Amino acid sequence: MTKSHSRFEQGGSERYHVPNLARALRVLELLAARSEQSISEIAEVLEIPRNSAFRIVTTLRDNGYLDRDQSEKTYRLSRKLLSLGHAVVENEGLLAHSIDVLFDLRDATGETALIATLVEDGGVVLEQAISNQAVKVSIQIGHRFPLHTAAPAKAMLAYLPAAFRNRMLKTCDFKKYTDATITSRDALLAELDEVKAQGYAVDRGEELPDLHCVAAPVFDHRSRPIASVWVTGPSPRMPQSEFGNLAQVVTDHARRISRRLGYTDLSIAS
Repeated sequence: MTKSHSRFEQGGSERYHVPNLARALRVLELLAARSEQSISEIAEVLEIPRNSAFRIVTTLRDNGYLDRDQSEKTYRLSRKLLSLGHAVVENEGLLAHSIDVLFDLRDATGETALIATLVEDGGVVLEQAISNQAVKVSIQIGHRFPLHTAAPAKAMLAYLPAAFRNRMLKTCDFKKYTDATITSRDALLAELDEVKAQGYAVDRGEELPDLHCVAAPVFDHRSRPIASVWVTGPSPRMPQSEFGNLAQVVTDHARRISRRLGYTDLSIAS
């Protein structure tokens, strides 16, 4: 699979058009432009059936994207959208400081290098630099991964405030994928203590049995673990005996990004 350095493109194909999703996006755009609107007003402005407007608004509200004024029976955008917009701005800045580092890390290790961040109930891949080897790992941008199996998730979780980390772990089902999967909260918390002590996290084939990963956290100017950088490859090329050496390389590259983001207390990421 061949990928360019940037895959964030606008536009699409009518073949994959989802009418109800398009209508929902138009509702969000309308409320962004006109503030509060009733269902009747939304239906009239967008020229859609009132029952369609009702279903779309109800779905958006139930998922936390709209707030309802009970007295006026109108709807407005919720703060959840504000947090999504903030995440977009932060991630754009993060990627601008990360792309060249990922390719340097790829070249230094020979394996695919990636960067990810945490979302509500897991992690999401933001970008990658794919290995040049014949047998290589390529993970789709936007791919979601579990908190309890993935090295990049563990690298971030280890440095989060306990209250925030506990809130995220409430939704973790600790599904067993392989014999190496961590399957309990206590076992994961014990591993996170180890991650914080050593400064990096690993995946010993915990989701896919033949893949290993080594990850290190990326910090912003407020000392928040906002991302993880990691390398992944076939377990024969990345045996556990090499994790320590790989961790030093990965951590050095994660520090480069942290410095660019204004992070100064590099002892935390040591």
